[in-house]
Amino acid sequence: MEMFFTNPVILDPGVIIMTINEGDFIKISYTGKLEDGTIFDTTNEEVAKVHNIYNSNGRYGGDVIIIGVNQMIAGLEEDIKEHEAGYEGTVTIPPEKAFGDRDPKLLRDLPLRRLEQKPHEGMMVQFEGKQAKVLKVMGRHARLDFNSPMAGQMITYDYKIEAVLEELKEKAVGLSALYMAKEMDIEIDGTVARVNVPLEFNYSQHWLNTKSQLALDMLKYTELTEVLYVETYTEELVKPDSEEEEQLEAEESDESESDEPEDSE
Repeated sequence: MEMFFTNPVILDPGVIIMTINEGDFIKISYTGKLEDGTIFDTTNEEVAKVHNIYNSNGRYGGDVIIIGVNQMIAGLEEDIKEHEAGYEGTVTIPPEKAFGDRDPKLLRDLPLRRLEQKPHEGMMVQFEGKQAKVLKVMGRHARLDFNSPMAGQMITYDYKIEAVLEELKEKAVGLSALYMAKEMDIEIDGTVARVNVPLEFNYSQHWLNTKSQLALDMLKYTELTEVLYVETYTEELVKPDSEEEEQLEAEESDESESDEPEDSE
């Protein structure tokens, strides 16, 4: 298991500041802006609502990030590593260290019949599972741009390093929130994590796709040696409420009536 340590920076005799280093778990709050001032991402719920980027399924209040494992753009991570917990500031990042330059190969002309909606200039559409912006509609064809909206732009982040996490439970819970937008109930016993899985996660395809990666990150980047996923059932938890019971009874009644043979004349 790799161990990571922060590097001390001595500013004045007797003053030592512990800067952020590879492998550190940090909690960070931030707001990202494009060149024209458009806010495209934030951990501040009120800012998200004001700028119409609020996601009701998202989690606000700050993200837990592991330094050095490509969980954020390079330019932001480089700036963070020059500072310490409690730092608050702004960094402007060139495209090559942000979301990359625009790629002309990601421009495509497609027949309108291949699109689910009637496109218009500036509209965002989905095609083959990817998002694209409609640049132009030309007769029976549309030109789509599959580049990231942030590609080719200087990006500015206002951010604050809220804390460097030291406790094993803080790290595990922080990772769960990063993956599931919800702090999961996790108990730590030595180097074993017991993750209590909410029953509603059973119906989440995202959870089914994510739980292996979450466990891998816990084992790879912390001192944990084992991760247990625990599902707990009680009658009260799994019993349908009165409305659901009435609906089930009504459906069963309809099915039984439809199965009855018709009277012959």
